[in-house]
Amino acid sequence: MSMQYDVKSGHLNVAGFFLIGRTRLKGLMTVSSGASAITLWDTATVPVTAEYERTGTLITVTENGHGLTNGQTLGLNFAVASLQGTAGNYVISVLNANTFTVTDVNTGTINAGTACVYAQRFLMATDGNAAGNVQTILIPGEGILALNGIYLSTSGTTGVTVFYG
Repeated sequence: MSMQYDVKSGHLNVAGFFLIGRTRLKGLMTVSSGASAITLWDTATVPVTAEYERTGTLITVTENGHGLTNGQTLGLNFAVASLQGTAGNYVISVLNANTFTVTDVNTGTINAGTACVYAQRFLMATDGNAAGNVQTILIPGEGILALNGIYLSTSGTTGVTVFYG
């Protein structure tokens, strides 16, 4: 494999899109202002905040009028404080217009009303822990394929730069 020369970058200080369209995530660099959470999504729409509950491996997500379809693959990430969900991509089972379920590979219990976020696909998440801490993450191989675009959800960071191409 030869060296790739068309790698691009984008920088955000708040949540938003780096780009819309197919690309490969090659790496990222973050600067945190203390405890921080960064999630990168493969999506062309802004991620949705919903509520969830969990019993064992079954996670039930509630979002009024979600508009999702049974068997659809969806990216999910869970509130850091709850520590009760495995961030990743799931095939959903729609129960009704307001509720769907997924099965996690891990087990746990959480009461209804805890926050989660979902979008077309989950790419990756990382946490920072110290003010001024610079974290660099290189993605091996050809990178992570983003089919729809790259969206950043963030809290506690002063800046995120992604490298893609």
